[in-house]
Amino acid sequence: MANGGSAASADTSALDIRGVMAALPHRYPMLLVDRVERLEPDVSITAIKAVTINENFFQGHFPGRPIMPGVLIVEALAQAAGVLAVESLGLAGSGKLVYFMAIDGAKFRTPV
Repeated sequence: MANGGSAASADTSALDIRGVMAALPHRYPMLLVDRVERLEPDVSITAIKAVTINENFFQGHFPGRPIMPGVLIVEALAQAAGVLAVESLGLAGSGKLVYFMAIDGAKFRTPV
């Protein structure tokens, strides 16, 4: 994956952080995808965000019982979907952006 991505097979691929950054405009601290383990264009993506106790949002959410805020979980999911869309459309590195426009009624019923 030294070149930003490597084909795992004819139908799937993986991306390292350089490949993710070529697909998304986000940068620290709002880049919430560290790597893509598996991407099948137009079908699915398996992306990773390495969450550690050192994340700044854990300082206040919640002291003594850290929970990643739901809005950041949704943002991470949207970014993964953005990588899938950009890679599926062949837009990585083109400077063209894909936007997630809205989500209504999202609820987390238990801590995740």
